Amino acid sequence: MAIAIFFTGHWFSSLFSQTFFLHRYSAHHMFEMNKFWERFFHIFTFISQGSSYLNARAYAILHRLHHAHSDTKNDPHSPVFYKSVFGMMWRTKKIYSDLVNDRIKVKEKLLNNIPNWRGLEKIADNWITRICWGFFYVLFYILFSPSWWLLLLLPVHFFMGPIHGAIVNWCGHKYGYQNFKNTKDKSRNTLPFDFLTLGELFQNNHHHFPNRLNFGVKKWEFDPIYPIIKMMDKLSIVKIVKDKKNHFVGKVKALNSSSGS
Repeated sequence: MAIAIFFTGHWFSSLFSQTFFLHRYSAHHMFEMNKFWERFFHIFTFISQGSSYLNARAYAILHRLHHAHSDTKNDPHSPVFYKSVFGMMWRTKKIYSDLVNDRIKVKEKLLNNIPNWRGLEKIADNWITRICWGFFYVLFYILFSPSWWLLLLLPVHFFMGPIHGAIVNWCGHKYGYQNFKNTKDKSRNTLPFDFLTLGELFQNNHHHFPNRLNFGVKKWEFDPIYPIIKMMDKLSIVKIVKDKKNHFVGKVKALNSSSGS
């Protein structure tokens, strides 16, 4: 029971950090928050992702490049050019690492409105910290696992963030249906009710409306993070801004002109 709670809690807390803080806030700036709440969710992302922590700056740039070059040879993580998800993710890892270490020169417009907390990044993005998180996961399983075979779940904890990214970018551009066929890429909506990745598998909707806060478009498509952000707006934790099309967006409409949606 303890392992089931721990695994489920880690899966969805890490996923929440990725879709709420890294994707919708850091990469797209779909809403605003003050410095206190920005740092609060930055810390929450560090704790929830643990050993697979993703640098907010590198993630945001990587994702903006994905929109700008979706399913082309310049896309950091398109399944179109790879026979397996492992090949795609190895390329993603290389580009992500280059961005973290400033080995890639990026345009200024890709750097707008990205959370910057170098002090936390130095700690969270350090291999010693990652190894400490790994020891914590192993210790928890040793103490509470009723069966040895449950230890096979440990690699999922170690690489939680990249696993979520692999599922979304592989499945979301290979399997499912399309509401919009003019996105100039192969994005798909994999699940009509995305309980697995908290709305991230509405890739076709997202690529058509890259700054729309609600990833669901049709009446039957439910994005579980959307009502949470709406509630946060009412509680003044975040501030949602509407554009002329009544889509919930932030101040910066990231790459609207060059993304091809």
